[in-house]
Amino acid sequence: MAKVLTFRPKDFEKSVAFHGHLCPGLATGFRAARVLVLMERLGIRRADDEELVAIVETNACGADTIQVMTGCTFGRGNFIFKNYGKHAFTLAARKRGRAVRACLRPGALEVDSEHLSLFEKVQNDEASPEEIARFRELQRKRAQKVLQVDIKSLFKIREISPDIPPQEQGYRIRDV
Repeated sequence: MAKVLTFRPKDFEKSVAFHGHLCPGLATGFRAARVLVLMERLGIRRADDEELVAIVETNACGADTIQVMTGCTFGRGNFIFKNYGKHAFTLAARKRGRAVRACLRPGALEVDSEHLSLFEKVQNDEASPEEIARFRELQRKRAQKVLQVDIKSLFKIREISPDIPPQEQGYRIRDV
């Protein structure tokens, strides 16, 4: 039986610090990594080396949390980005030959018109200080909701056949 892994608020704070701000996308990646659904279901802890492989299908905020929580990074060669535009995250355990995929359910994070309008203003550097403050408040509330909502209403989770790339054998730097 897999060990249940617990995460403290400090774990999420590390993700926020790494990413640079609090947002719903970051919370989504945190929930995916946490229950990672993935780590818990595989009964594994953070990678020390390349024993885990994370595959993200989005270049959005949640991908940063996957790196922080799982220990998978581009530099280690165990963080893979596939540009499918989906909020989907897969974690594979090399030695166990198992993989779990969490894909955000359609409509799970619907954005209201005020939030969308403020997002566009902030992105285009057209927001007033008051609008920026309101946007940050809406971001915080949406992130909090993501952190508290039932995981099954947020993600479709399933074990998949792992397509795990071979572990890198190291790189040699050669004199030019």
